[in-house]
Amino acid sequence: MSGSAAKHRVAIAGCGGRMGRALIEATMAAPDCVLSGALARAGSALLGQDAGAALGLHTGVQVLADPRQGLSGSQCLIDFTRPQATLEHLDVCESLGLAMVIGTTGFDPVGLRRIDEAARRIPIVFSPNMSVGVNVVLKLLEQAGQALATGFDIEIIEAHHRHKVDAPSGTALKMGEAVARAAGRDLARDAVWSRHGHTGEREAGSIGFSVVRGGDIVGDHTVLFAGTGERIEITHKSSSRATYAEGSLRAVRFLAGRAPGLYDMHDVLGLKA
Repeated sequence: MSGSAAKHRVAIAGCGGRMGRALIEATMAAPDCVLSGALARAGSALLGQDAGAALGLHTGVQVLADPRQGLSGSQCLIDFTRPQATLEHLDVCESLGLAMVIGTTGFDPVGLRRIDEAARRIPIVFSPNMSVGVNVVLKLLEQAGQALATGFDIEIIEAHHRHKVDAPSGTALKMGEAVARAAGRDLARDAVWSRHGHTGEREAGSIGFSVVRGGDIVGDHTVLFAGTGERIEITHKSSSRATYAEGSLRAVRFLAGRAPGLYDMHDVLGLKA
């Protein structure tokens, strides 16, 4: 983008959280983006402050709780908050005609339907993981799931920090869906969410999930294909939230001028067939 071209005007929800701070830092560093809004929950100590204060940055953007006021003048909202807050922000984006990048996980079926409905009127990138690397892994898992559909047991192991509130992670579920679809299985039927006590032998065709929560782990995911005499592991490890922030900005660029619709990171990265 040339210096004279208009910049992407980006608002960030949950600006006081770990992901929110990473998004502010990435947006301020991007030459083609400008921070145009910052939202925090009602009662937050950040309200009224400069959005970059915690990072030692001056953004000129005040943290607000009212999404309609906070999104005024923005083109796109990036939201990595909680399902209820994201859906409230979605209503405002829809009414204002703003694009939205949603990285929030843990939606129930009603929330997912609401996002799908809103995408008929505004462009939305919705992905449980905005990392470029993770989305390349999802593509690899499609190939592995197809080739290793028989003769291999599939286990998905994920680890996150102690503050994460949903389990398994949205990324682990997305990986399970990718493998199940490629292997001709039904994740809702074949998933094993927990094991305890006398479980009996592993059921053929099942897809197991294991969850670790502790410390400050940003996000580790491994899909294990265990066969007879060999094992294949496809692993992605995040050491910084910057990877999610950079992927989110790629989604913002993708949405600029885009028609209403529900897109994901495979659309953004050109990974779809």
